[in-house]
Amino acid sequence: MKNNVTLLLLLFSLSTFAQENFKRTLILMGSRFDITVVASNEKEGNEYIDSAIFEIARIEKLISSWDVNSETSLINKLSGIQPIKVDKELFDLIERSIAISTLTNGAFDISYASMDRIWKYDGSMREMPSEEKISNSIKKVGYKNIIIDKEAQTVFLKLKGMKIGFGAIGKGYAADKAKALLIEKGAKAGIINASGDLNAWGKQANGKDWMVAITNPLNKNKVFSWLPINDSAIVTSGNYEKFVSFNGIRYSHIIDPRTGYPSTGIISTSIMTSNAELADAISTSVFVMGVETGLDFINQLKGVDCIIIDEQNKIHTSNNIKLNNTN
Repeated sequence: MKNNVTLLLLLFSLSTFAQENFKRTLILMGSRFDITVVASNEKEGNEYIDSAIFEIARIEKLISSWDVNSETSLINKLSGIQPIKVDKELFDLIERSIAISTLTNGAFDISYASMDRIWKYDGSMREMPSEEKISNSIKKVGYKNIIIDKEAQTVFLKLKGMKIGFGAIGKGYAADKAKALLIEKGAKAGIINASGDLNAWGKQANGKDWMVAITNPLNKNKVFSWLPINDSAIVTSGNYEKFVSFNGIRYSHIIDPRTGYPSTGIISTSIMTSNAELADAISTSVFVMGVETGLDFINQLKGVDCIIIDEQNKIHTSNNIKLNNTN
C-alpha cells in the first residue's frame, strides 16, 4: 500500500510539473508576431498568450501615428505650435530614442517620419532624385529639434510639419513589454518574435535553449549558424527585398536620416543585446553606418554584439561573436 501511495504521489508530481510549448501566430502592429510560452496546460498557455496580445495592442495604441486619437498623433499635429503633455511611458520612450540618436550621431532618428518620400521601391523609379530633392526631403528631420521637458512631461517638435514615428523601435519595445508582463504573471519561459525583433527568457519545455537561425538572406533555406538565446534579445533586419539600383549601386529602403540617401553595402544585420528595443534601433543604425563603421561602433558598446552580411554575402561579426557554422 505504501509503495502504491508513493507511486501515485510521484505520478502526480510529474504531471504537475510537466510543461509544454504553446505558440500562436497573428498580425499585430501591421506585422507578424509569433508568441510562444512554456506552460503547464493549454488553458494556462492561452491565458499567457492573450495577455501578451493585449499588451502589444496597448503599446500600438500608445505609439501609433496612424491613430488620430493617440498622443503621438497630437504631438505631430501640433508641431511648431505648442508642447504636448504626454503619458510618462511615451515620454520615457521618446527620451530613450533621443539618447540613442545621440549615441549613433543621428543614424537613428524618430523624426525620420518628417522625411519626404522621394525614393520609391515599387518599380516606378527610372532615375535617381536630384541632389536638391534629396537635400530638401530631410529639412524637417533632426532629433535635436525634439524638445522634451522632463519636469512638465511635455514633448515639442520645433518645426511646423515635423513628425515622429516609432517604426524603427516600436516592435522591439512591444516585444520587451510583452515579455516583462508575462514574467510578472508567472510565465517561466517564452519567446516573443515581432517579425525578427525577438526577445526570449527561460528555456523550452524540453529544457533546451531557444535557438535562432542566422540564414542566408538570399536563400532562406540555407542556415549560416544557429545561436542559442536565453534571457536576451536578437533583432534581425534585412533590406534585400526593397531596393533600387542606379549606376551599379544598390540603394536600400533604409534611408540615412542625416543625408536623405539610402544605405548601401549591407543586406542583413543581427543585433544581440539585453533588450529588443535597443537592438531594433541599433540594427537600423548599423545599416546606415555601413560595415566598417557599424562594426567599430558595436565593438565599443558593452553587452552588444552583431552579425552583418554584406552585398557580397560575406559574414562580418563583432569581436565577441563565435559562429558555429553549418551547411
